[in-house]
Amino acid sequence: MDGPARVFRTRAFSKLAKKASLNDDALCTAVRQAMRGQAVDLGGGVYKKRLNENRHRAIILAKGGRLWIYIYLFAKQDRDNIDDNELTTFRELAKAYESLTAPQIDRLLQDNDIMEICNGERN
Repeated sequence: MDGPARVFRTRAFSKLAKKASLNDDALCTAVRQAMRGQAVDLGGGVYKKRLNENRHRAIILAKGGRLWIYIYLFAKQDRDNIDDNELTTFRELAKAYESLTAPQIDRLLQDNDIMEICNGERN
């Protein structure tokens, strides 16, 4: 891994997080826990992390460990887990995110498709 890990949330995740009252500080803390192995590794760069006092589950993509991207959020009361088709899609997305270049990441940020919430240098 070259340089510190960077952590992002997608636009869709941001909307769900706002409804669930999850702020960036809580997400940064949770991703640091995931980096230490305190998350369920679903394989292929896909992790499931409990949030909000175990009321919600986040799907985080982190293939290669350079970029950690919050992509999906669901309430535990609404569903138990993601299904196999969703897992396959998330694994494909993790692989795609892993291959992003710095200019491509900058473009996603510029277009507000992703928002950077913390990285190894700050936060």
